[in-house]
Amino acid sequence: MSSDLAENLRLLCSHYKSIAEVCRRLSLNRSQFNRYLSGQYKPSAHHMRRLCDFFGLEEHEILMPHAQLTQLLRVRPNQRRERKPAPYGEHLERLQRLGTAAFEPYLGYYFETYQSMAYPGSILRTLVHFRADQGGIYYQRTERIARRDSGERVYHGKYLGMAFLLTDRIFMVDYESLTGNEITQTILYPSFKNRVARLTGLRSGVSASAERVPTSTRVVYDYLGRRLNLREAWRMCGLFREGSTDIDDSVKQAIRNDLEPGEWHFEARPR
Repeated sequence: MSSDLAENLRLLCSHYKSIAEVCRRLSLNRSQFNRYLSGQYKPSAHHMRRLCDFFGLEEHEILMPHAQLTQLLRVRPNQRRERKPAPYGEHLERLQRLGTAAFEPYLGYYFETYQSMAYPGSILRTLVHFRADQGGIYYQRTERIARRDSGERVYHGKYLGMAFLLTDRIFMVDYESLTGNEITQTILYPSFKNRVARLTGLRSGVSASAERVPTSTRVVYDYLGRRLNLREAWRMCGLFREGSTDIDDSVKQAIRNDLEPGEWHFEARPR
């Protein structure tokens, strides 16, 4: 790779607080970006376009001889290079700092189980994976919409989101990434034991029906570990009838959406 590009990237990064900030704003892996800075690798066409858009340059400009780019930046207004961060960015960063370290015991895979919003009377089990990345906690929740071993056509939903552990509650916000038509929020009780086993809480969103009714349902997260047989775990996900013996009775009780005497609000129930 041309040494000019590596020098140019180092110069452009000098207009920011740190290389880590540049990587965070670009959502690029730091080690991968370091390879660009060292001149070992040239960015792919996709990443080159992202770099150009971020720094406010055309591709021929970011690739020009280093001395020429230095002169260009001296005369060009820097508002394109030093773009103001999104207004919500500082708030997300603060939340990440508050809750990321404490989230470490909860990283890994879970079965998420709740009363299906789109198929009333059925129970839906999905697979959720929490991971730490660049100072934040991110997760993917994957739905398999079909009854197990029924031969029905399988529909998938993939939700991508961020999680925060704030004052003894886990807050999750995600969106349906395949259609972009839904945002959901989940709040869980954390585990107050040394070993994470089961988390309970409430999940809010809209049903997948044409009416898109805002709905809330009790939810259970059963911890599976940091490594697992993904194919087998995925095979165990799907829709289940209320009386199915594949769902443990204690889970069915925890996700029952009822109000007991004296309850005025629909609340999550601790284990």
